[in-house]
Amino acid sequence: MNDCCAVPGGESDAHIHDRNYDLAVIGAGSAGFSAAITAANLGARVALIGHGTIGGTCVNVGCVPSKTLIRAAEAVYAAQSVGRFQGLAGTANVTDWTALMAAKDELVATLRRQKYADLLPGYETIDYIEGQARFADGMLTVGGAPLQAGKIVLATGAAPALPDIPGIAKVPILTSTSALELPERPESLLVIGGGYIGCELAQLFARLGSKVTLVTRSRLLPETEPEVSAALTGYLRDEGITVWDGLGYREIQQTAEGVALTIEVDGRIESLTAEKVLVATGRKPNTDGLGFAGSGVALDGRGAVIVDDHMRTSRPGVYAAGDVANRDAFVYMAAHGAKVAARNALNGDESTYDNRAMPWVVFTDPQVAGVGLTEAAGRAAGHEVKSSIVNLDQVPRALAARDTRGLIKLVVDARTDVLLGGQILAPEGADAIQTLALAIKHGMTATGLAETLFPYLTTVEGLKLAALGFNTDVARLSCCAG
Repeated sequence: MNDCCAVPGGESDAHIHDRNYDLAVIGAGSAGFSAAITAANLGARVALIGHGTIGGTCVNVGCVPSKTLIRAAEAVYAAQSVGRFQGLAGTANVTDWTALMAAKDELVATLRRQKYADLLPGYETIDYIEGQARFADGMLTVGGAPLQAGKIVLATGAAPALPDIPGIAKVPILTSTSALELPERPESLLVIGGGYIGCELAQLFARLGSKVTLVTRSRLLPETEPEVSAALTGYLRDEGITVWDGLGYREIQQTAEGVALTIEVDGRIESLTAEKVLVATGRKPNTDGLGFAGSGVALDGRGAVIVDDHMRTSRPGVYAAGDVANRDAFVYMAAHGAKVAARNALNGDESTYDNRAMPWVVFTDPQVAGVGLTEAAGRAAGHEVKSSIVNLDQVPRALAARDTRGLIKLVVDARTDVLLGGQILAPEGADAIQTLALAIKHGMTATGLAETLFPYLTTVEGLKLAALGFNTDVARLSCCAG
């Protein structure tokens, strides 16, 4: 382990395998640390087993590096789009790519140290063990030697997965990890995958100066409301990103200039070329090499560990949380699930994983944020649903900002008026969604939300307008008249 990742208080002596732990946690990322700290606070003796860089995906190669670069790209876009205000003009561009990457790396290293490595000395009952964990003959081993533990939490995360495209194995690809480590900005970039990673990184590189083409088999953000997906697609195209959706992949190959992807769309064949290709078509749980065959730990078709609502696997005494499990792939839900797993492992399975009011965010611009059921999911769950949509050109905050990109959609049960879910597409949608999450968590009705006081000239006020929209034409209301 190099100096930047060294763990103060880490265990490396042979006696570690002679100790008897209450809990062994496999994986030293967000879920692993959450489980270990939760268990330590309950008085347990914990073995936290890490392999590779401490901190996991989020701080090292995921949320932290991508979001700081997205903010940098937003600053460039803000300067370039300032002309939406009369009397203003501005411009911005990348002057030093190396410096931009170095600042990102410094932030990652700082948070990895402060929020992971430096925490361990404060927990005397946690032993950090660096080594490869696996099951052998039904027993947990680390570095080939048995490790004794009463209970186990699996938290090994996930890694980028390759799509089934002929020729992909022979092409030098970028993943969401390597794309954020490029020593030079690519002149052109082909992004394969229209999920949140593909959309975020496509816009990031486009705003930093690359010519970007984004391709996807279905539509962008296929789990979102169709109105949100369609609007975001239009906004990305407005920024100069070429978006191809609803297509089939025929072949990808390396060329003298970079890569060429052959696609089939609307019955015709197209060839797309770029200097670099970024594959962002999903992630695969890190279960290979753990010796699960014959261990009693069942996996689903993706290779994820199957858990129940108590985070229990099919093997008694073994729990799982985070991206390795068949649950929500968000870092805060990984930490939440790990707390549930640790508590249940030590205290008798009393805690339950609950994601009914789980908010989520896609950090495009406009941001996409949601909570609860979509209109289609509500209907599939047996609800008689109705929906209300308000476009941002009806939200005073957006009008004052001269930026009316976006919409807000609410879904309710038509018989009870209880809120089922909603989505926000807005430049400040990420910070507005929590209000709706709380409303759904506490069983609020659309009428109750419409009668709630909201501060004027805020994005979150759009939730009130959308709630009013079930029974009122909000275009016919004066300011604050709701």
